[in-house]
Amino acid sequence: MSRVLVIEDDADVGLALGVLLRRSGYEVDHVEDGRAGLRAVHSLRPDLLVLDIGLRDMDGWQVLERVRDISDLPILILSGHGQEADKVRGLRAGADDYLTKPFGSNELVARLEALLRRTVPPTWAIEVYDDGRLRIDPQQRSVRLDGLDVRLTPTEFRLLAVLVRHRGSILNPTQLLAQVWDDPSGLGLERVKFAVLRLRRKLESHDSTCVQIESVRGFGYRFRGAA
Repeated sequence: MSRVLVIEDDADVGLALGVLLRRSGYEVDHVEDGRAGLRAVHSLRPDLLVLDIGLRDMDGWQVLERVRDISDLPILILSGHGQEADKVRGLRAGADDYLTKPFGSNELVARLEALLRRTVPPTWAIEVYDDGRLRIDPQQRSVRLDGLDVRLTPTEFRLLAVLVRHRGSILNPTQLLAQVWDDPSGLGLERVKFAVLRLRRKLESHDSTCVQIESVRGFGYRFRGAA
């Protein structure tokens, strides 16, 4: 049975979604604010996330960005904003689908079924990555190398998080561009090259032997962990 996490601040909508999805054969958890939603994502490891954008405390855009730091979990956005610009923003920020309120019950279930059919089980970054030299805390967005803080930009942090999540595997520039940048349209693949160079420079700033990210000529980049 697939597990769906619903982050929706309208209690009535959340209740209706829970009833609908349970009747459709899903296990459902519902939380009403963004911070509680992030904690639930970490603790429950759902198979799919239904995310409202207009949340209290931390809005859905922030939740979407944080979830993408730690997982390629399938995400369906629910929103009262149906303008094309909002849909484009959501899809480019990492959502897999976007549904405007009010919506039909059958359409919602069909979209969730489609997402689960075309995605493999989500991969997750461990809560805290620590190889003895490099420590990455996705929740706190903190990075420490040999006990010293490494100050990264949001894009650099997302780049590192994606590489760590797929550590040992080679990711090509197109994959990194799609997973790291909020709006990859119009950006050339050289943007990835320069971002990787900046990230490596910061990670290796006080120890040139500590190479964390390997360039694989003709293919892409791979995170190897501390030397």
